[in-house]
Amino acid sequence: MTIRSIGPLLKEWRAQRRMSQLDLATATGISQRHISFVETGRSRPSRELVLHLAESLDVPLRDRNVLLHAAGFAPQYGETPLDDPDMSSVRHAIELMVDRHDPYPAVVLDRHWNLIRANPAALRLTMEWAAPEAIEAAAGNLLRLLMHPAGYRPHILNFEEVASSTAVRLHRELIADPHDAILRDLTREVMDDPSLPVSARAPAAGATPPFVLPIHLQRDDVEVCMFSTLATIGSPLDITVQELVIELFFPADAASETYFRTAAE
Repeated sequence: MTIRSIGPLLKEWRAQRRMSQLDLATATGISQRHISFVETGRSRPSRELVLHLAESLDVPLRDRNVLLHAAGFAPQYGETPLDDPDMSSVRHAIELMVDRHDPYPAVVLDRHWNLIRANPAALRLTMEWAAPEAIEAAAGNLLRLLMHPAGYRPHILNFEEVASSTAVRLHRELIADPHDAILRDLTREVMDDPSLPVSARAPAAGATPPFVLPIHLQRDDVEVCMFSTLATIGSPLDITVQELVIELFFPADAASETYFRTAAE
């Protein structure tokens, strides 16, 4: 594997965040001249300086390790498996949020939309609304299950809105970590779908997902309307923890609340 130098990497992150050297100097309290010297290779940054710059540029922990390595330092952040004994408190917090959210669906995803944990309500929803072949093809990836023609997609009445919002979310995640090849391929897979609504293909620059976007499902005479909230674990010092996303779904009306409670019984 080729190890890139710190200067070009730092410059790439600054460009991704649309910051000039002066912007970064103002944000960090470091002189613009020194930042320029680091980017051109005329100055070798200290470990503390690399971390300070990475913090100001909001670089994900995984990529902060890459920056440290490029500057000649050992990685700072570990990547502990979720089933490790040291992660017991994190697992317990996740279980409290996800399992106790029943009878409403809740899932835990990694940074590539792969399912890490789902409560019984989420499993019931999937088994009822997605065909077995879609579940098999998605292989535990919620994005693929959402977009599959035999998954949730044919039952979503407001699919264009949902697809557009999902595209915005994908692009924002890719901007946050532009070096994530798997996420980039996943985004391209979704965008290359010829049946994707035009509005979802090219989200406007700087677009943000709506504050609340109901997902309206319908099959025969059954209708369910729900919306979701996203949660992360604050101030993480571990890559695994930072990359977890907890999505909690709520009924958007009384009829949908009755649906979830009845399904649980």
